[in-house]
Amino acid sequence: MPNLRRPSPADAPGWPEYLAQRAAGSRSPLLARYFAAGVPPADTAIGEVEMVALDMETTGLDARRHAIVSIGVVPFNLSRVRLAERRYWVVRPPRPLSSQSVTFHHITHSEVAEAPDLERILPDLLDSMAGRLAVVHFRHIERPFLDGAVKARLGEGLRFPVIDTMSLEARRHRLSPWARFRRWMRRPPVSIRLHDSRLRYGLPAYQGHHALIDALATAELLQAQIATHYRRETPIGELWS
Repeated sequence: MPNLRRPSPADAPGWPEYLAQRAAGSRSPLLARYFAAGVPPADTAIGEVEMVALDMETTGLDARRHAIVSIGVVPFNLSRVRLAERRYWVVRPPRPLSSQSVTFHHITHSEVAEAPDLERILPDLLDSMAGRLAVVHFRHIERPFLDGAVKARLGEGLRFPVIDTMSLEARRHRLSPWARFRRWMRRPPVSIRLHDSRLRYGLPAYQGHHALIDALATAELLQAQIATHYRRETPIGELWS
């Protein structure tokens, strides 16, 4: 397979072309079908796009040493959250859970012992994601963990564009002139964690660290972010990474 370069934020309009190339060159029929579904062009208005909020619970933060233990997906668009189409899976990691991991996400040893390997649920997961733009809160978890897990099982990675709701908050509260002024004044940074970000938009507090609940929370957060700071006509190329 050719060594295809993943688009960077600087050339984000290349995502549709990248996925088309992956579809043509993939050795896995499962991945080829997912890539062939593609994503809309970068100039498509966010209000016209079907999306899927994606969240994972993992045994740690390092995709090279830790593993996925649960996945939640919630399809949505700016007008509607499709809860009837939500999916949730607990999956068995390749290594035993640590006590710290169990305390964090409340998934027990017995649950993962009876759970399937990620490879078994991949067809359903990719069907839920195919043709939809993924939305996450902190892309440095979902994308690298899924990429590494798929590569370990199918011999090919899984890279895809995402809208990162944490990054959208960072643009306003970490990278803006006001944020720089706060740092100059030695004020503490504004939290851009999922729970705290939702509170700024008047969204209800949900119990965190459950993949399905956090996926729903992320979908609602993006709807609020767009309604407050953007227009429905905003091109997705201005939002995705």
